[in-house]
Amino acid sequence: MTQYGFFFDQSRCTACHACAVACKSWNLLDPGPVKWARVFEWETGTFPNLKINTLFAPCYHCENPICVDAANGAMYKEEKYGAVLIDPAKSTSPDLRAAWDACPYGCIVFDSDAPNAMASKCTMCIDRLEQGLLPACVTACPMRALDFGLLSDLQNKYGTNRDLDELPSSSVTKPAVVFKPTDTPKQYVPYDVSKALALLSKRGSLPPFFSDPSDVTTVPPGVVTRNKLLLKPKGIQELMDTTRHDEG
Repeated sequence: MTQYGFFFDQSRCTACHACAVACKSWNLLDPGPVKWARVFEWETGTFPNLKINTLFAPCYHCENPICVDAANGAMYKEEKYGAVLIDPAKSTSPDLRAAWDACPYGCIVFDSDAPNAMASKCTMCIDRLEQGLLPACVTACPMRALDFGLLSDLQNKYGTNRDLDELPSSSVTKPAVVFKPTDTPKQYVPYDVSKALALLSKRGSLPPFFSDPSDVTTVPPGVVTRNKLLLKPKGIQELMDTTRHDEG
């Protein structure tokens, strides 16, 4: 079977959501939880080792899509591009909830939390591929963090890495994607962390902003709400909370 796939350069992604907006626009998806291209952003670490993580998460159209087996006939893998698709005639099948459970990436989305909710997902933009065009999400990325093509070509060009920190192991489903992880942070201007914290605490004639450096370097639970990747939210509200851009 021919297999096409995506390339995602995490080091270039700014979580601008242009890919998600383009996906919505091209596929005429209503505002709300039906997001075929999800963008996740979460924060890890504290000063001076703070990191903002991003993830482009459409369907990765796995070579071994365990969701298809769980869907009991409501999904299939087509042969021309290797896309994993939902049978439109069975989009309200309860078996698609089981398929969502099976998918390690939570790529199937529902329009509500109702048992008979309409299910849908990324189609790899097959309609565009048939016109010789790239998927809408790929063409929209202003940072050129995305690419698309034959998986073998992408692997020859970018390598064979299918895993990122906090993502499930690729060993079972073999997602049709190549990842370039965020570059390891480098300190270009050396400085003394303890002195920097002492300066940050001062506010002139006002009381110090903090008296103990651990007030800055240790963040209590609950202060940072997006502190981990949540690929499989429990419901519509949690999906919106984890994939909504802070600026709208």
